[in-house]
Amino acid sequence: MTAPPHLTPAPLAFGDLQGCHTPFQQLLAKAAPSAETPLWFAGDIVNRGPESLATLRALRSFGERAVVVLGNHDLHLLSVSAGIRSLKKGDTISDILAAPDTAELLHWVRHRPIAHYANNLLLVHAGVLPQWDVALTLELAEELQRALRAPDWKETLAGLYGNTPNQWSDKLKGIERMRLTCSALTRMRFCNADGVMDFTTSGGLDSAPPGYFPWFDVPGRKTASTTVVFGHWAGLGLTLRDNLIGLDSGCVWGNQLSAVRLARVPAERQLTQVDCPGCRAHSA
Repeated sequence: MTAPPHLTPAPLAFGDLQGCHTPFQQLLAKAAPSAETPLWFAGDIVNRGPESLATLRALRSFGERAVVVLGNHDLHLLSVSAGIRSLKKGDTISDILAAPDTAELLHWVRHRPIAHYANNLLLVHAGVLPQWDVALTLELAEELQRALRAPDWKETLAGLYGNTPNQWSDKLKGIERMRLTCSALTRMRFCNADGVMDFTTSGGLDSAPPGYFPWFDVPGRKTASTTVVFGHWAGLGLTLRDNLIGLDSGCVWGNQLSAVRLARVPAERQLTQVDCPGCRAHSA
């Protein structure tokens, strides 16, 4: 029997693991969640760190307790496995592709959500366009999720690459609509007031192109009354606001891995971190 939402322990949300399995185990031990605590992961669970296979197996072993939204590196893993993309310098996913259980692992990855919502908390990898409310975000994510789980998923995945369209319109259909959804939820950092996304920079707040904002600072953002939990942006670093939790603190770059207990009351949220000195050598 499922516990009512108000009795379920607050989720413990983790930033981008990127194959840094040892720091993840250390952080999990340090945070010491109960066995009933949901574990949320903000995507990019593999690649660039030294232990992508061990990380993927660990998360899969949690079963339904783990909520993992897909990030751009996770989609890259699927694309390489499908022959859509080639391995790039710095990729550390070959061990997954050569593993005896690779088919089961890739099937599990392909069936992860693109967005997750519960208790006024919205979990995505990168961001949410300011023109989207929670309902539209979930509708678009569900469309993309269904397509990635369908028999012709490889065709869909191949069509998700590219920087256009880079602005939302309710007139978008088919693969262009899904590409726009994927770009926003798994790649976006900056956009302008009209929701036009920029993909030229991955730096910190001071690297915004003229006329562009971090997606979460666009005036009138329709998800402002919801707490959005995300990763993806190591250049931004850990960002904690009442309605915003940015969890990518750059573990794979030798910085920290972060987890936040997502209490309903912002003042009761708890941050736990560990240092990741052993990951940097593998992330060049």
